[in-house]
Amino acid sequence: MASKKAQFGLPEIKLGIFPGGGGTQRLPRLIGEARAKELMYLGNFISADEAFQIGLVNRVVPPEEVLESAKALGREIAARPGVALNLIKQCVDRGMQMTLEEGLRLELDLFDRVFLTEDVKEGVSAFLEKRTPRFKHC
Repeated sequence: MASKKAQFGLPEIKLGIFPGGGGTQRLPRLIGEARAKELMYLGNFISADEAFQIGLVNRVVPPEEVLESAKALGREIAARPGVALNLIKQCVDRGMQMTLEEGLRLELDLFDRVFLTEDVKEGVSAFLEKRTPRFKHC
């Protein structure tokens, strides 16, 4: 989430250095190699709207709405089943370090695991009964 007024950049090249702290490794994985190199080679800043267009941020909101929008997003995520959220995070984080084939095997393993949770039973029951689920996060 970013304020409409936010700017993003990696200006280190203008000092004769390059981004540390994992910037040269994380950014290409997030927005693609070509765009990441351009940002690092030039050291220019981009607007929040451009950051959104290239997938660097998920949402752009007016500055006065950033905090409340972030809290609302957090509440919405927190209402989802915790075990499934954790498994999604594991699958994506670990899978990004694997080949596609290995990642797909990991996904299959974790997908099987999610069906052992109480939250799956609650989610399916709530869907069939046309009601809001009450997840227990187990």
